Amino acid sequence: MKRILPVTLVLFLVCQTAFSQTSPPSDIGTIRQNLKKLNILGSVLYIAAHPDDENTRLLGYLAQEKHYRTGYLSLTRGDGGQNLIGTEQGELLGLIRTQELLAARRTDGAEQFFSRANDFGFSKNPEETLNFWDKDKVLGDMVWVIRKFRPDVMICRFPTTGEGGHGNHTASAILAQEAFSAAADPKRYPEQLKYVGVWQAKRLLWNTFNFGNTNTTSPDQFKINVGGYNAILGKSYGEIAAESRSNHKTQGFGSAKQRGDAFEYFKTILGDAPKTDLMDGVDVSWNRIPFGMPIATQLAAITKAFNDDEPQASVPALVKLLNEVDQTVATNKAFQTVRLTEVANSSYDYWHKQKTKELKDLIAQCAGLWFEAYSNEPSYALGDKIAETAQVYTPNNLSISSLTINNGATAVKVDNADGKSLGPNKLQTFNLEPKTADKISQPYWLESPHGIGSYTINDEQKVGNPENPDAPAVNFKFTIAGKEIAYERRLIFKYVDPARGEIYQPLEIAPPVTANIAEKVYIYNNTQPQTVQVKLKSFTNASGSISIKPVAGWKISPEKIDFTGKNKGDEWTVAFNVTPTSNKPNTSNLEVIATANGKAFSQGLLNIKYNHVPAITIFPPAQAKLVNIDLKTAGKKIGYIAGAGDLVPDALREVGYDVHQLTENEIINGDLSVYDAIVTGVRAYNVNERLAYEQPRLLEYVRNGGNLVVQYNNNNGLVTKQIGPYPFTVVNQRVTEEDAKITFTDPQNAVLNYPNKITGADFNDWIQERGLYFVSSIDSQYSTPLQMNDTGMEPNKGALIVTNFGKGRFVYTSLAFFRELPAGVPGAYRLFINLLSKPKN
Repeated sequence: MKRILPVTLVLFLVCQTAFSQTSPPSDIGTIRQNLKKLNILGSVLYIAAHPDDENTRLLGYLAQEKHYRTGYLSLTRGDGGQNLIGTEQGELLGLIRTQELLAARRTDGAEQFFSRANDFGFSKNPEETLNFWDKDKVLGDMVWVIRKFRPDVMICRFPTTGEGGHGNHTASAILAQEAFSAAADPKRYPEQLKYVGVWQAKRLLWNTFNFGNTNTTSPDQFKINVGGYNAILGKSYGEIAAESRSNHKTQGFGSAKQRGDAFEYFKTILGDAPKTDLMDGVDVSWNRIPFGMPIATQLAAITKAFNDDEPQASVPALVKLLNEVDQTVATNKAFQTVRLTEVANSSYDYWHKQKTKELKDLIAQCAGLWFEAYSNEPSYALGDKIAETAQVYTPNNLSISSLTINNGATAVKVDNADGKSLGPNKLQTFNLEPKTADKISQPYWLESPHGIGSYTINDEQKVGNPENPDAPAVNFKFTIAGKEIAYERRLIFKYVDPARGEIYQPLEIAPPVTANIAEKVYIYNNTQPQTVQVKLKSFTNASGSISIKPVAGWKISPEKIDFTGKNKGDEWTVAFNVTPTSNKPNTSNLEVIATANGKAFSQGLLNIKYNHVPAITIFPPAQAKLVNIDLKTAGKKIGYIAGAGDLVPDALREVGYDVHQLTENEIINGDLSVYDAIVTGVRAYNVNERLAYEQPRLLEYVRNGGNLVVQYNNNNGLVTKQIGPYPFTVVNQRVTEEDAKITFTDPQNAVLNYPNKITGADFNDWIQERGLYFVSSIDSQYSTPLQMNDTGMEPNKGALIVTNFGKGRFVYTSLAFFRELPAGVPGAYRLFINLLSKPKN
């Protein structure tokens, strides 16, 4: 099965986003919640396949009500889905959905983890999924996360028996069952044991569900009422869940807030079944570790004495507690003996590390400490020096005797025995010694080319992390009440926007020069040369050259283009002529090499900016596809009605069409007869409510001789059910095997013959799927020229329907042209152009 591989698309969106500050919140509600969490030593890991699969109400309840350490392991980053708000597909969509998940977790209080699995698209069975994911590697990732996170309870969103529908869903449950046991087996993935110990969770549960037409709950199942109200947060868990889920904007999962009782049901898959509580048989108090109860006693006293008006008054007691936690580990010989003889499942070291971090954060929150680190510019080139600034605010008159700030290049120390220069109500700014930018800020799972089903990860210890764990950071070490307490803050860039105020965004470390090719795909249907434009941007002062690697079957001129004296921030464009050397069909990859200051790089620059997620910058391969095909076109002018977002208009322009985005006024009042065809974008009848009112005008255009091509729509949320001149029904049926056999049921149909003769070869090399959301209950007025099916499924004629109406033609297609055209699939171009080309009578 072929799927979309690394993306070279260059996209600059106009929106800009505020990146949340790196200092955590320190409001009284947060402090109160964290005090409660400090007293709970229990953890739950939720497991499913995709972003948006997670049960946000349950996660919020477990994290904010029960105060368990709660995590969500999404095996994929949602790369294969559709995008309701933009044109990003594949790994670009996965980048956005990663940030949507992180935003959801900031809302519901859980943590986020991933495996290396790539969401290659819809799968009808787990066998296909596990084959493309590389089962052993993805299972190893799950075992790694389990051994690091050490959940007492694991919960699956889906069963192994298929009720979840999607093959990825079922596969996630199958893998969870195997990982439950494998994580406890020292013979499984023994290479991990250099860094983590084996771990056996108490139980694995399936969180049964009742949605759609599937109800897997039953009265005899263990259940929890998660519909309560959190007085400290001032919200019910149904409200928290809706706010969390509404972060999944690319999926269109904005949710209404719910209040009142809500029960979650569970079926035990492995381990002991719970009887009265999710954590039955698990001691989640400090008593679960040796010599832990004195800590619980002191924590109870601190909580009782806590004053909302003076949270800083609790700092000395919290520091004392932190001291005693550390001393227990360092000096208690009795425990040392226990630790050496206890089974490998010992929780003490794990919980010491976890609770120490929580205690340190709580001390900073109660103290009102605020400290961050910034780069002085938004981007730097690899090898250049990063100018850095740190700021520290100490609002209270606490006993902070010293502060050391270390960025890895140098340390700045403030030694202040009387505490005056570090408070109260004092902000200090420190200019740090510049540090060398030693690594491009590429997401770790995109550093190397990857296959269809999984990403290539160069450092196995990074597995599970939602973002780069080694991003540049600055260390802050405070001496508070006589104890040194260390913190880390990620290095970011901050600036002030006149309209929006203070804006945070991640620091970019780029290649010295990036090269963006103007088009992703260049389509040739003769031996005439085309101009390939390359936009360059310098991130440092540079001289060098730009060239295109020689490509067999193609002539490239000139061989290279030199540049000198470019300064940081300079942008310029160069052009190459690329010509096929024969008329034979040929598909090749074009790669641009930017040599700067003696070193060669082949990376572009891509920025994705939406208001609901942090700014995303990656450096994709500087590559494009050259496709020489036998392609005939008819007509020239296309009207396009935007849908949820796709790149089909750009693909049509690439082969010479004049594509105009139609407005409502033009549809209602304009002369539509000037268009050889009108095309609706993917899911247009789901997202454009005005189409319900524009539809009569579009059908009138067809009746008068026009050619209307409607691309796929989701069966849920159609703005009108009368999309065509005769009835049909959009249904949730698809063919996911992109190499599924195609049968021509109406071989003489014009869409298979004019202006290109379509053969079986035109369905070679398709990616990800044949089509989705096919149609059924098709009126007899329509012809159905194609038939296809996945292995073991009944033949389906609902991918393409065509009818003459009046003087014109209406076409509805569920074929995945929105994926195939941007990927440069030759046969997809030939067939789609046929759909646009109504023969002259």
